[in-house]
Amino acid sequence: MYAVVRSGGKQYKVAVDDVLRVEQLDGEVGDEVTLADVLMVSEDGAIKAGEAIDGITVSGAITRHGRGKKITVFKKKRRKNYIRKQGHRQNFTELKITSIQ
Repeated sequence: MYAVVRSGGKQYKVAVDDVLRVEQLDGEVGDEVTLADVLMVSEDGAIKAGEAIDGITVSGAITRHGRGKKITVFKKKRRKNYIRKQGHRQNFTELKITSIQ
């Protein structure tokens, strides 16, 4: 059984016991999080799909918070003496999926 959920504007395919990184969510390590925005569910070969499926939720536990790898944002316009360099690290929350109900 697996599901496709939406979190932070991105879609993730999840199954029970999967570990995934989503954009930072509120909560402490060990808290239970419910993702109610389920787009698709597959169980025993039957697929339910739609914009948002009613009655289906995905639960997970927060395992840790952190920051991703650093990326470099570099802008340049040739012959105009314009150069901008900036770094960015995105905050994330790591979830362990416990159930699909």
